[in-house]
Amino acid sequence: MNRTIDRMKLIFLGLFVAMSLGVWVYHAVWVWPGQKCEEAGKWWDWQTRTCARPILISDITGRVIVDPKARAAAKAAAAKARGEKVPVTDLNRAPAKN
Repeated sequence: MNRTIDRMKLIFLGLFVAMSLGVWVYHAVWVWPGQKCEEAGKWWDWQTRTCARPILISDITGRVIVDPKARAAAKAAAAKARGEKVPVTDLNRAPAKN
């Protein structure tokens, strides 16, 4: 009976060490890099472990917003998403014509 208890102790100790190591590897490879990436304002893809910068559609297509009110609203929404404060006057102000 004594050998069985000693063997079971070693089995459970080995399982505990393996599971603890698995948790550390999971955090070191997926969780902590993902948190660091998202804190930088980027996108984290956990499947490929890729940290990518968001790209605007206008950067890809080359089209820009020509309506001044829509452009101001888009700028305000982007600033709000970044956590910046947007003055209310920017939304109501018309752009200067050259």
